[in-house]
Amino acid sequence: MGIMDKIIERAKSNKQKIVLPESFYEARTVKAGAIIQREGIADVTLLGDPAKVKDLVKDVGISLDGVAILDHEKSDLLESFAETYREIRVKENLTKDQAIAQMKDPLYFGTMMVKKGIMGGMTCGAYNTTANVMRAAIKIIGSQKGIKTVSSCFLMIVPDCPYGADGAMIYADCGTVPNPNEEQLADIAIAAAGMCKMLLGVEPYVAMLSFSTYGSAKDPLVDKVINATKIAKAKAPELNIDGELQGDSALIASIGQKKCPGSPVAGKANTLIFPDLNAGNIAYKLTQRLAKAEAYGPLVQGLALPVNDLSRGCSTEDIVQVSAVTAIEAQAMKK
Repeated sequence: MGIMDKIIERAKSNKQKIVLPESFYEARTVKAGAIIQREGIADVTLLGDPAKVKDLVKDVGISLDGVAILDHEKSDLLESFAETYREIRVKENLTKDQAIAQMKDPLYFGTMMVKKGIMGGMTCGAYNTTANVMRAAIKIIGSQKGIKTVSSCFLMIVPDCPYGADGAMIYADCGTVPNPNEEQLADIAIAAAGMCKMLLGVEPYVAMLSFSTYGSAKDPLVDKVINATKIAKAKAPELNIDGELQGDSALIASIGQKKCPGSPVAGKANTLIFPDLNAGNIAYKLTQRLAKAEAYGPLVQGLALPVNDLSRGCSTEDIVQVSAVTAIEAQAMKK
């Protein structure tokens, strides 16, 4: 059984409530909701006018039996959600009408459903940009305790690969923070370690990547990684975090033993932290294309509650699988 199959089975074992807010616009989302409900992965709520939502899939024989469809613009929850939004965003001095108008955006309404505990998590991004998804999540949900930086990661599954957890690895940050400072990079590492343990069920070994290993090169770019490593270790001393490490030192035991003997991570890394978005985004796309890897994400990390983003080019299957990840996060956050 593959990693994603295991995640789906774990989601089924303790079903969570997941909202898909883009069903008003997206046939892919509606189809995914039907599959998620039918397969027992989660209990799904779609947002939008029920007639229009059903119309999106009427010609493809998709059954929406058991799938809840909520017309959020006419919901009894709208005004109370708007009032909560005004309280959360008190510094913005929003009027009641402004708050209601914001809550009529299904992305914001869905996020508030998660905030209120009505839904365990939300999967979106097939229609909305990553910036819009992150803005709603940060404004309404905010970051986890002890982590100031909301970032993202990818679950990478490389076929026939001896590295990581049988070819499965976490890459971060590949989609959100362009040029993290030392504190932000430390937060990204700690959050990614949590994602590794949650999704892969293994002990995280976090490599802070650079073009230098243990001082083999001198440069301010290297110093940033070194200092971020120190901060991460101080904030989370229980985690296996080390750096700065080059990619080969992080993954290959024989090279790690030569370049950085005694490292707790070298040769065992399953969580790779890139120094900036250039490196992370390039690395995940090259791994995906050259190694024919499965890439799931960007998965939002560092939020207090589960919201996950999708590529706007995603397939129905992608929405189903990322929703299974969202369900796993919801399970973990309820413990």
